[in-house]
Amino acid sequence: MTRPYLERILTARVYDAAVHTPLEAAPNLSTRMGNRVLMKREDLQPVFSFKIRGAYNKIAKLSEAARRRGVICASAGNHAQGVALSASRLGIKAIIVMPRTTPRIKVDAVRNLGGRVVLHGDGYDEAAAHAAKLMEERGLSWIPPFDDPEIIAGQGTVGMEILHQHPEKLHAIFVPVGGGGLAAGISVYVKHLRPDIRVIGVEPEDAPTLHHAMASGRRVMLDQVGLFADGVAVRQIGKETFRVCRKHVDEVVLVSTDEICAAIKDIFDDTRSVMEPAGALAVAGLKKYVEREGITDQRLVAINSGANMNFSRLGHVAERAEIGEHREAVLAVTIPERPGSFREFCQAIGQRTVTEFNYRFSDPDSAHVFAGVQLTDGESERHALVQTLRERGYPVLDLTENEMAKVHVRHMVGGHGRLVDNEVLYRFEFPERPGALLNFLTRLGKRFNISLFHYRNHGAAYGRVLVGVQVPESQRERFQAFLSKLDYRYHEETDNPVYSLFLS
Repeated sequence: MTRPYLERILTARVYDAAVHTPLEAAPNLSTRMGNRVLMKREDLQPVFSFKIRGAYNKIAKLSEAARRRGVICASAGNHAQGVALSASRLGIKAIIVMPRTTPRIKVDAVRNLGGRVVLHGDGYDEAAAHAAKLMEERGLSWIPPFDDPEIIAGQGTVGMEILHQHPEKLHAIFVPVGGGGLAAGISVYVKHLRPDIRVIGVEPEDAPTLHHAMASGRRVMLDQVGLFADGVAVRQIGKETFRVCRKHVDEVVLVSTDEICAAIKDIFDDTRSVMEPAGALAVAGLKKYVEREGITDQRLVAINSGANMNFSRLGHVAERAEIGEHREAVLAVTIPERPGSFREFCQAIGQRTVTEFNYRFSDPDSAHVFAGVQLTDGESERHALVQTLRERGYPVLDLTENEMAKVHVRHMVGGHGRLVDNEVLYRFEFPERPGALLNFLTRLGKRFNISLFHYRNHGAAYGRVLVGVQVPESQRERFQAFLSKLDYRYHEETDNPVYSLFLS
């Protein structure tokens, strides 16, 4: 069955809508990985995703009668935009059924590309069922997202371009996997012409559709899938795509949400482009494979499959990227509740940069601190730091892999300080340099007790810090003298109404 797919790929009609995307070197990532990393920039397609290839090929090969009737699909993602643009280029009516919960930006994008949007249901399954009903009633042609030979062939042109662009030796090509159309198309083409090249699928740990299918030798239906990498959130691999992938994909690497976020940052550092989570899967898998295998001086290709990122998700990605790169430890540490204990704790951490510090007074004897600490030597340094703190008598919980702590608890540390007397509240701007926090604590000394502390490094030149300090009336002048000698900008917030509502 390989040869028919080769013919389909070689004769695929994609370039009336899609473009030949560059295969670009990633110098920063290459240096860090000790290998030559190349990125196939499918994020540079007109719809910012490879999906335009398969959609256009499928629609372009419809009969004239089918074209006159029009096409339909169900999608809330990149496939919807691919179908809308393809149909528009060919002068064909296209109906795109999308869940009512689809973000407005995606709905508007499909409409701007010429598709007629029908909003139905609260999820994909309801939208797909309604699309199937409309298809039958109106005689429309169904354009599936992945499980179709013409869709697979269209996506396979990515593999064809890679071999044309890089005829030299390649160790492996890393491909994101959802329904499997891209992986099937690339692997069937590459393995026929260059069987020495490994084709490695990459999936999120919480959506391992191909991984589980290959392990069991048959397609499996996952009970549920994670939605962070929504572009590959598919519960079951396609029937035809699995038939092809099980023959031609060498293995599947699973990656975590943190590792995906780190890959988004890696791609940005080299290209100044922001991938959607599914678009960065291949780079995340490449990094994990290199770390596992210990390979060096090899040529590796990752498919940057899409860049339809919702702007509102960028904060979450930035927050998790350092953890995914093993450059940050997240710890819960219990320290004595007394003046100077923060400074002693920072001294125990050493010269490492504190990336986050959350604390609220709640007990007269002990303080529970949520802290982030920058690492330079990955997991081994994290384990050593935890051990050092425990040897110094600090009870420590390593929360670096605790999902609830990273998603929720870090933003909920605090609350009303009901046992706090004589508290004043200030905002400070710390210069983002090693030692800035320790310098503040050293100057404060043991004269005043810190009752609230919130700080998070956001990568700017200055860090914004909220500090509560217990200052009796008799010590106010002394505290003002401390502030006047401090070389950090500050603003008093004691009279801020938000303080009285949520913190005091």
